[in-house]
Amino acid sequence: MTIPRRPSPTPGLLTGLLITLAAVVASGIYVTWQISHVRALQTDIADRHRRDSLQLLRIQNDLNSVGLAMRDMLDNDDDYPLTAWQAQFERIRTDLDDAMRRQEAVAVLPPSPEQRQLLASAIAQFWEAADRIFELARGGREPEAREQIRLSLQARQAALATAVARQLVQNYEAEEETARRVQTIYSEVQQQVYWSAAAVAITILLTSLYLIRSNRRLFSEMTALSEARRDVAQRLITTREATFGEIARELHDDLGQVLTALGLMIARAVRHVPSGSPLQSELREIGGIAQSALDNVRGLSQTLHPSILQDAGLEETIEWYLSTARRPGAMEVVYERHGTPWPLENDVAIHIYRVLQEALTNVSRHSGADRAWVRLSFEPASLSLEIEDRGRGFTANRPRAGGDGLGVVTMRERASLIGGSIAFSNPAAGGTLVRLVVPKPVPKRTADL
Repeated sequence: MTIPRRPSPTPGLLTGLLITLAAVVASGIYVTWQISHVRALQTDIADRHRRDSLQLLRIQNDLNSVGLAMRDMLDNDDDYPLTAWQAQFERIRTDLDDAMRRQEAVAVLPPSPEQRQLLASAIAQFWEAADRIFELARGGREPEAREQIRLSLQARQAALATAVARQLVQNYEAEEETARRVQTIYSEVQQQVYWSAAAVAITILLTSLYLIRSNRRLFSEMTALSEARRDVAQRLITTREATFGEIARELHDDLGQVLTALGLMIARAVRHVPSGSPLQSELREIGGIAQSALDNVRGLSQTLHPSILQDAGLEETIEWYLSTARRPGAMEVVYERHGTPWPLENDVAIHIYRVLQEALTNVSRHSGADRAWVRLSFEPASLSLEIEDRGRGFTANRPRAGGDGLGVVTMRERASLIGGSIAFSNPAAGGTLVRLVVPKPVPKRTADL
């Protein structure tokens, strides 16, 4: 089975992540800049409006002071000279000039050159008129000076006060307009935040959908690969058993028969040799070697494909196999059998037997233990086979040093082939416990004829 190789989703995920980060960073920078700009604009304009209004109020107050002074000059019934108010006018004039200069410097909406020229001309004409009045007063012409105040100077003062009041109203209107502009900018920033959040959310959603799609594709490919691997492993196991069976038959039928015939021929030759002859002793020695070779061939044949399984059953085959393992210097194996045996198909029995072989081989090679326990239990609904040792310990996730894990994979696949399960654990006493559980087959019902 060929699985098409697909490109890795990592570049796409990294691209989505970079786009998301870029959107977040750009949105944060823009919003921060807008807010700082609005804050600076609001602070600067508000401060300038405040100082402008203060200077306009100062100008208005000076003009009002001039108006009050002129009213006092006109309402004076005593023989108090008009020139006595000249010092007060000079102080007001100095303060008014300073206020006009400061107001022009801080004005948020400075007047046009024409307006500035008209205002400066009006103020200059007012003070020229005031100077002429005081000259008339110093020349002894106070009635004429008062008449000029009434006819000219008060009108000029009223016009200036009206102009300043109009400018103060414009300043208030400009302040309200600035507040509206700030509110508009805040609304735009808020809208931009919403758009940025929506863009980030959409980017994250698209990235998540791509990730989900990639994960589903990867899981699908992994499932296909796992099924393909399992199919290959099961085919290899089946092929291996068939090969072992063929080799076992060849050894038993061909080489075994040859060695049997050779033994018979040697025995017949021994009977024809005179008793006590050195040749007779040599022939008997050769016969012993032939018999030993025959026993080894039969043992190897049984190991490769135990025909005893078909004749005696699984429990007797296990006893036979463990008896062959009890050699001097070999690991001691304690065998326990529980329950009433029930029949097993030959294919199921051979896989259980192979799991036992593989587990004991692992114990002998890697555990360092000098004893192992084998427990075979026939239960009403299942069969369980346990192989336990007190060695260094071994699990499917942490193989012993020197192990490549292939035996574990093979044992798992054999358990899967017969519909069972196998577990690897570390008992509290140490070592490893391998437990194979095989369900009892359901008897097939015979169809009614």
